Amino acid sequence: MTHKAKQFGGRYLYAITDAATDGVGGNIGVNGASVYVIPEGPVAAVVSNIAEKRIRPERSKLSAHHGVIKRLMADTTVLPVAFGTIAGSLQAVRDILVENRTAFLEQLTRVRGKVEMGLRVTWDVPNIFEYVVHRHPELAALRDAVLGKQRTPSQEDKIELGRLFDRLLNQDRELHTEAVLGVLSSHCVEITQNTPREEREVMHLACLVERDAQKRFENGVFEAAKLFDNHFAFDFNGPWAPHHFINVAIEV
Repeated sequence: MTHKAKQFGGRYLYAITDAATDGVGGNIGVNGASVYVIPEGPVAAVVSNIAEKRIRPERSKLSAHHGVIKRLMADTTVLPVAFGTIAGSLQAVRDILVENRTAFLEQLTRVRGKVEMGLRVTWDVPNIFEYVVHRHPELAALRDAVLGKQRTPSQEDKIELGRLFDRLLNQDRELHTEAVLGVLSSHCVEITQNTPREEREVMHLACLVERDAQKRFENGVFEAAKLFDNHFAFDFNGPWAPHHFINVAIEV
């Protein structure tokens, strides 16, 4: 007798919402699956059926995941779930909602009616080291002492020069970030500072903003930008789901 292998009947999770949320509708989920809502008490999970136990972060799947969250954001408050989160069954989803109900409700209340806006400020200069050298005489003096020698600089000399550069670069970052926060704080509910991802990055801010105050936030960015010269580039983006202001830790 031939036995067919039992197909995995998992549920792919996109977000946690209020139980009153309507279904997104349409086959817009990962792998073109239909997206629907599983309510449990006052909260709900937005999911689609999936046959795989794990998925790779391919462009089409990432696009579908974020597309569902973006569609939900237009009508309701969402707690986005990390890409690739798959529960083993319908009951597993219900268990997640029951076990985390209090935390989910608290976080939904915290971000209700709000969106996340991003602000990235970078140094728009051809050579960041030379730019910092020109701003700080002590770095210029050490640079000349180390690189102006007749002999080849030692490894210790280079390390000392690099450490001073990093220290002054971070001091400048803190000074500039403080100036921007002084302007933006009154336009945001909350601001999170992310670690710069590259040398030219001055600051990378995630800003929690009232949904109907996005224009005011943009005006705040323009106001802050006036404090800086043409060596700085301001780039804001959004609205996004409030990824940096929630903690949806789901064990599946």
